[in-house]
Amino acid sequence: MSLQEQPVGVDSPASPPSTNKMRKVALASFMGTVIEFYDFIIYGTAAALVFSDVFFPALGNQAGTVVSFATLGVAFVARPFGAIFFGHFGDRLGRKRTLIATMLTMGVATVLIGVLPTAETIGVLAPVFLILLRVAQGLAAGGEWAGAALFTTENAPKDKRGFWAMFTNLGGAAANMLAATTFLLTSVFMTDETFVSYGWRIPFLLSALLVVFGLYVRLKLDDTPVFTKQIKGEGASSLPFADAFRNQGRQILLGAGTLLMAFALNYMGASYLTNYGTATLDLDRSQVLGAGVFGGVMLGIGIISGGTRSDRVGRRRILLVTNIVAIPWALVLFPLLDTKSLAAFWIGLAVSFLVAGHAFGVAGSFLSELFHTRYRYTAAGLSYSLAGIFGGALPPLIAASVISTWGGLAFGVLLAGIGLVSIACTLRLRETRDFELDDIPDAPRAA
Repeated sequence: MSLQEQPVGVDSPASPPSTNKMRKVALASFMGTVIEFYDFIIYGTAAALVFSDVFFPALGNQAGTVVSFATLGVAFVARPFGAIFFGHFGDRLGRKRTLIATMLTMGVATVLIGVLPTAETIGVLAPVFLILLRVAQGLAAGGEWAGAALFTTENAPKDKRGFWAMFTNLGGAAANMLAATTFLLTSVFMTDETFVSYGWRIPFLLSALLVVFGLYVRLKLDDTPVFTKQIKGEGASSLPFADAFRNQGRQILLGAGTLLMAFALNYMGASYLTNYGTATLDLDRSQVLGAGVFGGVMLGIGIISGGTRSDRVGRRRILLVTNIVAIPWALVLFPLLDTKSLAAFWIGLAVSFLVAGHAFGVAGSFLSELFHTRYRYTAAGLSYSLAGIFGGALPPLIAASVISTWGGLAFGVLLAGIGLVSIACTLRLRETRDFELDDIPDAPRAA
């Protein structure tokens, strides 16, 4: 065998963690991504439903909607910078302290959006402040996901890493349901005028409760044994970002590519299709939001299925099958939605989330296992964030113009193309299930 084909090293933590400890670790990671995804999704939902009226009224409905989705994409652009910034401290100072900082940053930015004056009140400053707070959300999200994924993966026993790591993204599914439910309740119990006036703010303000609970859980845990061992052995990297790209730049890009299709389906469902269902298909807003709640359930089922199965069949196989299945689904999605049937809309969201969920269920363990401990926080976060930009931000941003010009099928072809890229990237990477986290074979050590 060549060095690249050999199994990973033999060193591993002396004794497996207790189930009780792993439950606490999983809860801490789960809560972090609940907050991260909840804050991201409520922004996307608000952008689809009201931000064109509240912050960009001078642009008109169509242009205002496009600009609202552009501000959604701003956070995705900020995510890689957040991954580099928070990853630097996560790889040098530890996962726990960095995760506390990311949670606080995300929570404060989200609450401030909830109290932000509208364009009618402060004019052009309203969208400027909105964009600045969205950037803060993006920076925090870029640092949050990798830290939460590493916190579970680096604590988990090797044969259960897929199971425990999936709790990180399971928090995203819970956030989908929570965000859609919150908007659904405010929509049901308020008139459209009241909802546009102040009802949309309630989901943002409720984020404060999640942050308080999340901090309480995280403050009670120690850092991961894998990171502690690294610090006591080789010590921390002086510049994790440089080490990551020098040693595993190829894996960072390929790892991002494997998740492009999952991000595309997830964020199309969580943001753009909410607007498409109400504005283009003329479906009732409450019914559209109800479909979002159900979609969150299906996302969770997919995450659990993907994560647990990956411990038996491998991460790479789950990713490969998921991306293959996603291609024909992308081609039939918009023709199905354009029947303007409410049942078709629910099916469209449910299947999209279910397919994406299988890939997200593997993401935490797969990206954690792919990189060396010295720069794992930075590399995993950067890989995930790049997938978020090109898979999560761009498709919803260009969907309206592509569909209005060439139709839904043309956009389905574009989504299928993204799926082909994900398949190609998955085929270029090795299976990671049997890797020991303290010795990754494809990762040369820094001098």
